[in-house]
Amino acid sequence: MANSSHELNYVTANRFYVEIESSISACFSECQGLGVTVKTEKFSEGGVNDQQRVLLSQAEFSDVTLKRGITNDLTFWNWISQILSDVGKNAKQRRNVNILLFNQAGETMQCWTLIGAVPISWKAPTLSAESNTVAIEELTLTYEGLKIDKTRSGGASILSGRDSAGYFSSN
Repeated sequence: MANSSHELNYVTANRFYVEIESSISACFSECQGLGVTVKTEKFSEGGVNDQQRVLLSQAEFSDVTLKRGITNDLTFWNWISQILSDVGKNAKQRRNVNILLFNQAGETMQCWTLIGAVPISWKAPTLSAESNTVAIEELTLTYEGLKIDKTRSGGASILSGRDSAGYFSSN
């Protein structure tokens, strides 16, 4: 048996927490879609038959869907309702959102910060007189950037403006 000086601290996917506003944190049953894809352009160079050239382009962040059991807390609805009523002023409705993953000891193992997040979809639960399952509501977010760290970092704040380059601050 080989001794390794590097010990990996694996975590399970069921211990996570989402911070939507600095004063409001919520427990969610599911978080899906977190990811980034770098667009590419591939082309062949004349006379080079055993290779292709790959040019890297812009990053595209996938939308994130959060699901939770419905409660009397209207955080989801209030956020998307503000977007619906203030379409021309929606920049001030954007937030940095933290998605925190914990290990079994309760230590933060990773923090994904969605920068400049804004809701683009909200779904009420399916209602059925024959069902006995928990009523789940969904909120789908799109965002301008992603920051990944081992600790809580610059998220859960309401954003009111952009910096001189036109980007939302990650802090």
